[in-house]
Amino acid sequence: MAKTDRPASIGDVVRSLVFYVAFYTFTVGLLLALAVVLAVAPRGVFAMVQAWTGTHRWLVRHVLRIHVEVEGTQATGPVLYAIRHESFFEAIDLPQVFHRPCIFAKMELMRIPVWGRAGWAYGLIGVEREAGAKTLRSMLTHARARLADGRPLAIFPEGTRVPSDARYPLQSGFAGLYKLLSLPVVPVAVHSGALYHRRWKRRGTIRYVIGEPIPAGLPREEIEARVLDAIAPRN
Repeated sequence: MAKTDRPASIGDVVRSLVFYVAFYTFTVGLLLALAVVLAVAPRGVFAMVQAWTGTHRWLVRHVLRIHVEVEGTQATGPVLYAIRHESFFEAIDLPQVFHRPCIFAKMELMRIPVWGRAGWAYGLIGVEREAGAKTLRSMLTHARARLADGRPLAIFPEGTRVPSDARYPLQSGFAGLYKLLSLPVVPVAVHSGALYHRRWKRRGTIRYVIGEPIPAGLPREEIEARVLDAIAPRN
């Protein structure tokens, strides 16, 4: 796990400022290009998302000096990845680790002009937390369609970004999806918050640790406990 309590150095501040300017300038330009691509060649979204996440990874490595490592083996066949969520890093970076992952994302993000349309075209699955059974049916329909295309599903089961040293209970929607999709779950720990989720980012190493698959069909209490033990720090 990446931990650092040291104060930001001048180098941290300079690298972070360069990162912000470079990444967000590139993002604005990409969004303008996406508006055209969505109108004339929607499948081009896949290449553009890969370019966006690839540029982000390059800047993280070469500007912020954060190394990224992946431990463990990716699953084969239909699967639901349950991923620890401490910062925007993993939300942006997942397409660099998994092949075209279909990520469950907050519906508010899907309503952002251009970005939201690109998200739908890429295959993100919108989550409307307050809509109850209706949104669950919609999520299942989209999820099954993505699985039929041979793409993995990915969810942040804590439901929001959490502090790097905290252990939060999983959202109830995770167990519901697990039960209704009847998929094995692969827990993925990625402790990025101590380095990335701060104004002045720190040097270091972020590791994805891909756990062993957990079979489908377990009781809610057991699947939640096993996933939480795999992705979150122990108190």
